[in-house]
Amino acid sequence: MPRVHDLCARIQNGFRSRLQSIAVPETKMNLAISNILYKEGFVSSVVRGTHVGPDAMYTATTPSNVATRRLWLTLKYKENEPALRHMDLVSKPSKKITYTVNEMKHLASGRRAKFVSPLQPGEIAIMNTNRGVLNLRDAINENVGGEILCRVK
Repeated sequence: MPRVHDLCARIQNGFRSRLQSIAVPETKMNLAISNILYKEGFVSSVVRGTHVGPDAMYTATTPSNVATRRLWLTLKYKENEPALRHMDLVSKPSKKITYTVNEMKHLASGRRAKFVSPLQPGEIAIMNTNRGVLNLRDAINENVGGEILCRVK
């Protein structure tokens, strides 16, 4: 099972080190979370590649090269400040936190839900639902509950 905490740590450390791009292991979960970060404007691009660098041409992932495949995220900065200030893991392997649609609406509207403080302006939450990995707003629109993975601001 892909570990979300590894992705959170790699992205946060990349921004703190002011790196231009970082490599994360290529898994379906990492790809889905990276695409959400791209759509929300926290990273500039998401490209598949190897452990050496991004691919110039498309290379399929096969069982023989799966260990060397990486996702290359180009980090985004605005006026020399990171676009992503904080990426925090919410649901941990030892404590899974799942929400119904009503609890997610409380979280999005500024009220506390279970153990999680409400979302602040400019902050998103990433959910793992039965319809895939979605941000909180899309999960509420599709009327599906699920596990909250992380929050990004």
